[in-house]
Amino acid sequence: MISLSTYLLTIITTSMIVNLALALYGIFFKPHLTKKIIALTILGDTANTFALIVGYRRWIYPNTPSRPPVLINYTNVDQEGLNRFVNTAVDPLPQALVLTAIVISLAVTLFLVFLALQIYRVYGTLDVREIKRLKG
Repeated sequence: MISLSTYLLTIITTSMIVNLALALYGIFFKPHLTKKIIALTILGDTANTFALIVGYRRWIYPNTPSRPPVLINYTNVDQEGLNRFVNTAVDPLPQALVLTAIVISLAVTLFLVFLALQIYRVYGTLDVREIKRLKG
């Protein structure tokens, strides 16, 4: 009998692989720049989700419930309590990195949208094949 956490991990992993494949397909094989920008956004979101899953300790210690990375009563903590906290708390580093990646992804997406708008103004199309033909 499969446990619920194993089942959910399998679903999440499968959906991330499908998202990654669709994003790479969109980036490499779709000729329209808008579709490439959308695929790049999906790729970034998939990478952020993967980083969050890596930081989730429930997969490492399956019998212990996860806790937020906040130590509430830090005055009366012994070594065993600290070790238990470290083993059950969610890792905050991937969360901080994902927040930074979201801001950077937003800036890159806005730059690419502005670039696509300028390309459309100059060439009148967003099809990469047509732009290559017009450029000569």
